[in-house]
Amino acid sequence: MPSRDSISYFGAGPAPLPTPVLEEASKVLLNYNDSGIGITEISHRSPEANAILAHTQTSLRKLLDIPESDGPEGYQILFLQGGGSGEFSAVVYHMVSVWLGALAAKKQEQQGLEEKVERLRLDYLVTGSWSLKASQEAARLVGPSHINIVTDARKHRDGKFGLVPPQDTWTRTKSEDDVALTYYCDNETVDGVEFPSAPSGPNLVADMSSNFLSRPVDIRRHAAIFGGAQKNVGTTGITIAIVSNRILPPHAAMADPALLRKFGLSVGPIVLDWPTIAKNNSLYNTLPIFDVWIAGQVMQRLLDQSPAGKSPRIAEQEAESDRKAGMLYSVLDGHSGVYGVVPDKSARSRMNICFRVKGGDAEVEKAFLKGAEGEGLMGLKGHRSVGGIRISNYNAVKLSAVEKLAKYMVGFAEERKA
Repeated sequence: MPSRDSISYFGAGPAPLPTPVLEEASKVLLNYNDSGIGITEISHRSPEANAILAHTQTSLRKLLDIPESDGPEGYQILFLQGGGSGEFSAVVYHMVSVWLGALAAKKQEQQGLEEKVERLRLDYLVTGSWSLKASQEAARLVGPSHINIVTDARKHRDGKFGLVPPQDTWTRTKSEDDVALTYYCDNETVDGVEFPSAPSGPNLVADMSSNFLSRPVDIRRHAAIFGGAQKNVGTTGITIAIVSNRILPPHAAMADPALLRKFGLSVGPIVLDWPTIAKNNSLYNTLPIFDVWIAGQVMQRLLDQSPAGKSPRIAEQEAESDRKAGMLYSVLDGHSGVYGVVPDKSARSRMNICFRVKGGDAEVEKAFLKGAEGEGLMGLKGHRSVGGIRISNYNAVKLSAVEKLAKYMVGFAEERKA
């Protein structure tokens, strides 16, 4: 049986966690803070649970420099369930309600309101499989006539994803007043595409599930940011949302459910309702406190790696992520006769490095994976929808593991030179 130290895991999610965090987790599962009961057994409304929640929120604010004010310039940190896919729906429910609520608050004539609702648009930047799914969910909820695809990367690359198209090719909704949200996926896990920097747009919303806490983020440019925890933050079970106070009561007027129904717009379930979750400090329903504790421990390790006084504190992790990704891409580019990187160089992901071996030769790729597994290099198979090889270079993947993989890749390529 292999030991944990002998295995280097590069799976896309659930992803590896720091071993010290798991070692401590094994203790608190049995006895948390000498209470005699395990952390999964304590009440989510207990003082201990509230302390865990507060620590995790504070750590995240420090890492990403998240404004703490209760005024319109501040942001709430929410913990929800349902993963990134759940937030595909939640963001539509919320942003449409805010948009319609603002119109209704102006007490416009009924006829004028109906005409405005017809012009409602949700702008989506489709650069990979996940942003495509998000746009499809939005169309399912509010109808395809309200969805504007600002850009579809497949139209710029022979029907396949692999780049962020130039902004001068984008087709934004003409009137910003009609836009309830501008949506993008910062890192496409399946397709290996990452935005070099955040795009612009009214009511900007980002899915950062797979590159969360890997580099600084300009929080203030966004109305909301969300991400599943199971890539860079923790275990499957919680989703983190960072939501601007500007789009939450009392700073924003929410549309009455009856008004939403009147215009054929969706009313969301209460467990995905951001105002409800914010009002209850993420404790409206039973929050998996163990998962929040894990996330807090991971965040604390990141803080400990970055000296106090540095801002943002996540900059140290960005440097390590860049170094690991640079090492892997250097091997791939240096052996281009064997390896072919899938995405365009302008949008290569640092987190999910997707490539083919010998042009996608199935037998050679099987040999690559089998040889890697023999070296204890696991989780390298590409997503089932696209195939190939995918190296997920998340925060908990050690530099030594990347060095070992790079060495294997060089050896494999040398053996198969044309």
